Amino acid sequence: MAETPPSRIAPVVLIVLVLIVAGVGAGLLYYFTEVKPTPAIRTVQIGDNVTVNYIGQFGSGAQIGRVFDTSILSVATNNLTYPKSLGFAWRGSDAAYTPLGVSVGPGIPSSGYTVDNITFGGVVTGFWQGMLGLPANVTKIVSIPPSLGYGPAVPACFVTLPMTTQVPTVSTVAVANFSTAYPNVTLAIGTEFLAAPYNWTAVILNVNATAVSVENLPYVGEAVSTGGLPYTVSAISSTTITLGSTLTPADAGLVEGHSTGTVCDTSTFVVSAVNPSAGTFTANYNSQVAGATLVFTITVVQFY
Repeated sequence: MAETPPSRIAPVVLIVLVLIVAGVGAGLLYYFTEVKPTPAIRTVQIGDNVTVNYIGQFGSGAQIGRVFDTSILSVATNNLTYPKSLGFAWRGSDAAYTPLGVSVGPGIPSSGYTVDNITFGGVVTGFWQGMLGLPANVTKIVSIPPSLGYGPAVPACFVTLPMTTQVPTVSTVAVANFSTAYPNVTLAIGTEFLAAPYNWTAVILNVNATAVSVENLPYVGEAVSTGGLPYTVSAISSTTITLGSTLTPADAGLVEGHSTGTVCDTSTFVVSAVNPSAGTFTANYNSQVAGATLVFTITVVQFY
């Protein structure tokens, strides 16, 4: 029987398979070692609508470091770590502390824009400029001069006032106004009570159909307060009680007062200077952020 020659098909098939596998391997190697482009991280640009958390603090003046505003509840309620400025105002409820909607850039309409039921409004120039290039969940501290913040203080809103004031020893109040002037006081001759706003002792001297006479009974040296400012009773006569302010130059920028009238559309002021030798102090009726360098700690929460 003739001998069958060896097959040459099997080696050929093997060589083809090896080449195929090698080619696939090279392709896989290329696939896994090829450098992939890194996805771009979105950062704040003009025209964006974003929500941010922030802490606003004074960067200059007597109240430097104090918080005047924040969107963060834990900051608003923590007075130890975050001491508050004279003008800091509680927003009324925990729920009011939420990220602020900011429309980034100049010329934002006063009504802002509404996206996903969130209103995005404008902020001072230094605030939105400081946000540019900031990605989400990154915090940045921005120092803003008055020119990029709330502008300079208006000179006309500074008023010089005497450190002494006088109060009548006997006051006359209309019967119709007595319960408003002296709430919860029995309207009868001889009634003694603590009289606002000085909280000193007073007594009703006389009552008729139209008016009530009230005698104020402080003592010399008694410490009293009116309009948020500290005084002592320095002299008493039959007609006049003289009060002397106990403000000192060290109180400048750290004491807030209130007046019965308004200056620059407000009745609230900060004592900005005290001059005992001249017997005067200066009341600054400007907004407390006017003329101040402000420091904002800003964190972008979300883009819209």
